[in-house]
Amino acid sequence: MNYTLHQLEIFHKIAALKSVTKASEELFLTQPAVSIQLKKFQDQFQIPLFEIIGRRLYITEFGEEIALAAEKILDEVSAINYKALSFQGELSGKLKIAIVSTAKYAMPYFLTGFLKEHKGVDLVMDVTNKSEVMKSLENNVVDFAMVSTIPKNVKINRIQLMENKLYLIGGKQYQQSQVTTSIKTIEKLPLIYREQGSATRNAMERFIASHKISTYKKMELKSNEALKQAVIAGLGYSIMPLIGIKNELNSGDLQVIPVKNLPIVTNWNLIWLSSKNLSNVAKELVTHISENKTSIMDTHFDWFSKY
Repeated sequence: MNYTLHQLEIFHKIAALKSVTKASEELFLTQPAVSIQLKKFQDQFQIPLFEIIGRRLYITEFGEEIALAAEKILDEVSAINYKALSFQGELSGKLKIAIVSTAKYAMPYFLTGFLKEHKGVDLVMDVTNKSEVMKSLENNVVDFAMVSTIPKNVKINRIQLMENKLYLIGGKQYQQSQVTTSIKTIEKLPLIYREQGSATRNAMERFIASHKISTYKKMELKSNEALKQAVIAGLGYSIMPLIGIKNELNSGDLQVIPVKNLPIVTNWNLIWLSSKNLSNVAKELVTHISENKTSIMDTHFDWFSKY
């Protein structure tokens, strides 16, 4: 057999995602390039690694065993690379972070300078919902999590990063008749909610309940991107984080509708378990963010002050 590390990496990613398309996106390769390498890898085995049923890809039992072996090999290769860099006096290792979906508009800016300075650090960032983020943190799967709601039943350390402002947002078709909209106006608007368990959903429901607003759910969507597109299309309105709609505000596709007692203001926090023994990489990240968070916010989030 004459397979390469590159082929192992591609097959491992395909096995994890059950999709050639998704694997090509995550590996920053074209889909044909991934398909060619997958075929070359399969040709070296007499037993099928996968099968296509309908339009879906399924990994065979043998394929799952190969994927597990590939993961171990790739981990050992990474360990060799990290050790080589360490002996050269460079910071090296893997950094694992879980973030809620809206945090993807902020977290990369707090990491860019650190990763440019330390080329030997590999980042694994999982973007998912709040419950999965907390599960990863509590199970010690990740080093850090970025959330806007501090968990009550878990002992954590944290760095407060920046404000998280939530406004009532509408599409460009909304015509404002006054400078500040009455809270009661919300009762006349079809509202779009995030899914159950979302921190954005929880904040929106608390606001509506605390002001005794009688309203109804027009739609429920599971991602911030889907919610934005629905509001742009005129399907409804939503209370959503300012952080994720900068481009749409600049283009005029979305607008902030001024409402008394809005915005809702929480804070984004980088958190980690108090009991966790942080790696050298993780400790350096804490130091980097603590020392540079003000300049990062001044450089990348000064537009916040307009709202």
